[in-house]
Amino acid sequence: MKSARPVRNSANEEHPKKGKISNGARTIATTVLNKFDADPKQDYAGPILNKLLRQTAEKQRATDLVFGTIRNRSAIDMVIAKLADCPAERIPAKLLNIIRIGAYELIYSPATAEYAIVNEAVENTKAIKGKKQAGFVNALLRQITRHIQNRQIPLSDANTQRTLPQTPSTGCEFDTDILPNPKDSPADFLSAAFSLPEWLVNIWLAEFGAQSTRQICFASNRKPAIYIRPNTLKTTTQQLTEKFHQANIDFEISADKSMIKLKSPRAVTELPGFAEGLFTIQDITASQPVRLLKPQPEWTILDLCAAPGTKTTQFAELTADKAKIIATDIDPRRLEKVKENTARLGINSVKTVAYENLKKTSAEISSFDCILLDVPCSNTGVLAKRPEVRLRITPKAIAKLTKIQGELLETTTAMIKPKGKICYSTCSILKAENSTLVKDSLQKNPRLKLDSELLTLPSAQSPDRDGGYVAIITGK
Repeated sequence: MKSARPVRNSANEEHPKKGKISNGARTIATTVLNKFDADPKQDYAGPILNKLLRQTAEKQRATDLVFGTIRNRSAIDMVIAKLADCPAERIPAKLLNIIRIGAYELIYSPATAEYAIVNEAVENTKAIKGKKQAGFVNALLRQITRHIQNRQIPLSDANTQRTLPQTPSTGCEFDTDILPNPKDSPADFLSAAFSLPEWLVNIWLAEFGAQSTRQICFASNRKPAIYIRPNTLKTTTQQLTEKFHQANIDFEISADKSMIKLKSPRAVTELPGFAEGLFTIQDITASQPVRLLKPQPEWTILDLCAAPGTKTTQFAELTADKAKIIATDIDPRRLEKVKENTARLGINSVKTVAYENLKKTSAEISSFDCILLDVPCSNTGVLAKRPEVRLRITPKAIAKLTKIQGELLETTTAMIKPKGKICYSTCSILKAENSTLVKDSLQKNPRLKLDSELLTLPSAQSPDRDGGYVAIITGK
């Protein structure tokens, strides 16, 4: 079988008439991915996507295509190179993400018909580059479909080296080996199957073992559920779920009745109660640090890395909006998000302070009962929600982060009252950013002690969750 080859118009050829570009989900997704790839300084695709979503009625589908393609990009490129004999670097830039999106749907969206996936990819190519390039895209995607033996098969029945996992129980099986042998090299296999950096998988294997690492990989590639934290200053879980029930929104309530999980994706801003400030979006794991602190209404609290204010507002809710809460962030634009969220939720106990004014504010307050230090981190516990991280993170970047984290933790030690509390938290699952860093910091500062620490690994099992770490440190 001949391999698919890119078709390139010569300088003397007349360009075919290009069609009108639609505002469908695939077109929006292609535009987002092209813009994201074009700017290496752009850490996240989300801001680009949010600006374009208003152009389509298929908001949720466009979102899934963007993040699903990024999550599985390495595996998709591997399939294109192995089965169509066309490495990504040989494909014209304007076609590459059209092909990646098509391959993503063929492999990871088995409910979508093959002909619809291929045909729309071809039509989008015609609109952008013309008929000759559309022929190349058609040939390449059809070559991939010919190698797919089963678009969805139970993993227990599948050939491991021929199957890309979709969920913890299903995968897409090909007619030839595409993955390394897991027995020969578990790290190579997991890295290829889940589009994760091999060096990161090796760290997980060393720190958590083979079984837990496999679960982390599935969790890192899941479509994360949306969890809602009711604003207890304005409503209750029961009252909010009654609104959802009336709006025919499918949901389930967490075991402790503090969170609501949406069973099907919805535009958050269109949910009943959002505009009225009745709830905030927050993952189960992300809600743990503030809860473990058990903040009191009489406390003076500092949220040092506050943006966008999810945990800041949680402090206010748990203290009946009676504590004195100072919120700051080094990024002034993101600090504005804290103001927006506190205003929407009707919170009065939070005061936002520009980072450059923090020293003055701290001197006026003297010391804090509690400091939340939700530090910048590698995001290795939230790879499902921030799939772009796998394309950007490096060991060098983590070393730089741990230096910043250690400096921030050292800064806060002089700002708490005697027997005051520091809550150090990350959305990382790496020891270097968590337990090891905290242990090293405490050895340098004998006036502090570790009260408790909790590492939560991400999970794809219901109820699914992100990963993260929290340590409660107190003054002696």
